[in-house]
Amino acid sequence: MNKLFLLLFILLSCNASQHIATSTAKTLPKKADKDEKDAPKPKNIILMIGDGMGLSQITTAMYMNKNYLHLERCTTVGLLKTHAADNIITDSAAGATAYSCGKKTYNGAIGVDIDGKPLKTLLEEAEERGMATGLVATSTITHATPASFIAHQPSRNMHEEIAKDFLQTDVDLVIGGGRKHFEKRKDGLNLLDSLKENGYFVTGNFNKINKNIEKFYLFTAPEHPAKKSEGRNYLPQATALALDFLSRKSTDDKGFFLMIEGSQIDWGGHANDTQYILDELLDFNQSIGQVLDFAEKSGETLVVITADHETGGLSLGPPSHKEYKTKSDKERIAYNKRYYDALTMTADFNNDTMRNDTLYGMFSTGYHTAVMVPVFSFGVGSEEFGGMYENVGVWERVKEAWEHED
Repeated sequence: MNKLFLLLFILLSCNASQHIATSTAKTLPKKADKDEKDAPKPKNIILMIGDGMGLSQITTAMYMNKNYLHLERCTTVGLLKTHAADNIITDSAAGATAYSCGKKTYNGAIGVDIDGKPLKTLLEEAEERGMATGLVATSTITHATPASFIAHQPSRNMHEEIAKDFLQTDVDLVIGGGRKHFEKRKDGLNLLDSLKENGYFVTGNFNKINKNIEKFYLFTAPEHPAKKSEGRNYLPQATALALDFLSRKSTDDKGFFLMIEGSQIDWGGHANDTQYILDELLDFNQSIGQVLDFAEKSGETLVVITADHETGGLSLGPPSHKEYKTKSDKERIAYNKRYYDALTMTADFNNDTMRNDTLYGMFSTGYHTAVMVPVFSFGVGSEEFGGMYENVGVWERVKEAWEHED
């Protein structure tokens, strides 16, 4: 009998895996025509990715920030199915490639399909359209998410090969860590010299960027930037710089494409550390506020904010174990440290009542989960991003905006 159950389980698992791989080839149904020719189209597109940012992470930051995040300013909200082509639980490489290239692929793939063939990215297409382009991250710029918008490699771990791919594009600005992958390489090449030969200004200092610079790389760390709690504070400055720089670069009305990643929200989830998640998400929230301010003033910008996946399986609520209720205060403190990552919550309810409480975060894993993630949008064309759909639908909707503009 046990053998029969095992055989049935294997058959069902194989069928499910096949369905994941094959179903990703389906195109989302085209929305009904509604005066599409007359509808305004975005000049600028800003995609913001909070790596590992699920609804529980957002809720934690909201309550710890007096019950408010800038995400509430977005006018359209949807849900995204995040599975990869080969696994129901995606990683950042496959997740970002879905957004960047519009194809489900295998975990670990950077800008390539399930057969390892290169796919054109949104950033590359934006360049072909004459748009200014930029990447900003709080990780190394060769890390999975930013890399998937500019590189084409079979594995996310090929940092030096990914760095070399950066030379194949004409991206206008890059801000993030990972300088060592460009200069201290196993092949002996110094890609920083190559970048300079290609007309880039290369620096590690924000103060050295001026209006006379045509394009630049700003490295914020030799490898990974520090945590926000350890003194990293450049994301708001990088966001302001990118918005100003790309706006000036796109004076010919071609507009710009910008991807900004809050990279280390994910790392807090892997560490099962709610304070780490909170620090990083509130930093990302500040960047979101700047972008939405820009979009409001611009009147011709589309902002899309989402995550590649949820990390940690974070749940929020009071301890549910029966024995907890019988413990002394001292025993409860020890219990919380063992099973929960507790934060003292200060939330502003109805703008007139302050309440102090304990917000308990419990993690089910140190990896990613298959839970759907939210997508928020604001600005020109934002109404197209509502509903529940595959993560490749973000790419489809951006492409649709560009194609209607042609």
